[in-house]
Amino acid sequence: MTLTLSSQLRTAAEDSPDRVFIRTMGEELTYAETWTRVRVRAGQLREAGIRRGDSVAVVMDNSADQIVIWFALNALGALHAALNTAFTDARLAHNLRVSKASWVLADDQYLADVQRGIGTHELPARVIPSSAVGSLPGAPVDEAEQVDDLATATLLFTSGTTGASKACALSNRYLVRAGQLHVTYLGLTSDDVLYSPFPLFHIDAATLTVSAALVARATAAIGLRFSASRFWDEVRAMDATVFNFMGATLTILWKRDPDPRDSDHRVRLAWGVPIPEWKAEFEHRFGFPLFQVYGLTDGGLPAYDPIDGSQRPGFAGRVIPEYEVRIDTAARRHGDPEGVGEILMRSREPGLMMNGYFGDPAATEKAIVDGWLRTGDLGLLDGDGYLAFHGRLTDSIRRRGENISAFEVEELVGSHPDVVEVAAVGVPSDLTEEDVQVWVVARQGSGLTAETLHRDLAERGPRYLVPRYYAFVPALPKTPTEKVEKFELRSAGTSTSWDSEATSGD
Repeated sequence: MTLTLSSQLRTAAEDSPDRVFIRTMGEELTYAETWTRVRVRAGQLREAGIRRGDSVAVVMDNSADQIVIWFALNALGALHAALNTAFTDARLAHNLRVSKASWVLADDQYLADVQRGIGTHELPARVIPSSAVGSLPGAPVDEAEQVDDLATATLLFTSGTTGASKACALSNRYLVRAGQLHVTYLGLTSDDVLYSPFPLFHIDAATLTVSAALVARATAAIGLRFSASRFWDEVRAMDATVFNFMGATLTILWKRDPDPRDSDHRVRLAWGVPIPEWKAEFEHRFGFPLFQVYGLTDGGLPAYDPIDGSQRPGFAGRVIPEYEVRIDTAARRHGDPEGVGEILMRSREPGLMMNGYFGDPAATEKAIVDGWLRTGDLGLLDGDGYLAFHGRLTDSIRRRGENISAFEVEELVGSHPDVVEVAAVGVPSDLTEEDVQVWVVARQGSGLTAETLHRDLAERGPRYLVPRYYAFVPALPKTPTEKVEKFELRSAGTSTSWDSEATSGD
């Protein structure tokens, strides 16, 4: 059988027709119902003019129908390009241009932005409102197109937090095998309900939730977006047994006031990055273990925390047999510990990494050298194959002759009990090079000030990691995948809310 999402769904509809595949807060579809709807949607999209090989951009909020459209495009052999719904104007046009989209399927609330982006930048794409697809004529598709497993099927874009996003070209095999590996190394079963509140244009909700549920014959429970106030109610309503986290989501949940219902749920494990220092306390309070993974859309997930109890504190997981990982210690920051360098990875079987950056051979050639993907991440690999993550190679601040890791600054500041979120950036210094500024979201009602925070950090942390500038904000600018858009913070310039050196005379 061809290793495609649509072929996998057809098989699942035959062997597990009545099991629930897709669950949202407003809808539930069994495997058989999903396959029927996919066949109908594929016929309607084909009647509209979409053909094998066409690039189709999807600008939709999370919904059962977005998943159905994804699988319908796969059945037609069309190229599915999932776009960030937060992008407008030039950034949206960039993604449409990069994906070479000839069609755009968009929710009604995004139609004006899409039309404006296409018109302003003179792009050739034709637009179909997603709400209109169901009313199009067309006979259901009986057979999915037979395609090469290694042919590009989906484009998922890099986050674009530091610059223009790139389109990771993911093969049919990648989409299925990523789900299979996730099921294997997290021990997922058909009884699980995999919940993700993150958007379907991101790997966590796409291959690591929907694809994983498909191959396990489990349920993919997809939320609209992450909300701290609604999170546990949605987990209970979805009957989730597994969920994923990223960025500051665990911290936000942890620093909310304890609730008598904190352990009132069916969750048996959660996975994601990063694992906090207070992991044991979180597990005790909420009643389930946390597992870390390491990976990126470009290359898949080469490392998982072992679920057999052999986790190692400080490590992101152990490299799995399907991948090789090595450390290039020539690519490192000044002052990094011995053995730390850039993480390089490659797969031991075809299709576990991206085919390249779509339409960008120069970026592909720079990223993949002799089969090794240069991740841009810093890490350390021990003799037993455990991988530790040490931040981004490029997310450093040049301060007084040394490269400082923004990741380490954020770890230090975030360890304060009243700090919910923090982002560290480099800003121009009157001593040349850069100085460290942090943007801080404080716990509501804590009364935390920049001066008291600075004093605490100066007592607990090494001097070179202690920020000079502090800015308190109600929220950090983020992508829908909860990644901080640091370019916006840098463009805001140096904060004048509090300057530790001007205040203290250090």
